[in-house]
Amino acid sequence: MAGVAEYIKESYIELTEKVTWPTWRELQSSAVLVLVAAIIIAMVIFGMDQIIGYLSNFFYTSLA
Repeated sequence: MAGVAEYIKESYIELTEKVTWPTWRELQSSAVLVLVAAIIIAMVIFGMDQIIGYLSNFFYTSLA
């Protein structure tokens, strides 16, 4: 049980003294970057889906 207590103590010390946390401005900047990247990726996937749907529809209607 002493090992668990030591682990928790060392983890707390590492999180409070050794980790460099981002500032609020850096955090906002990163969040905006992630949001923009997610929107761009979603639009690319949506476009690919629309193109594949159109091609599939064209292919199957030409067979009938």
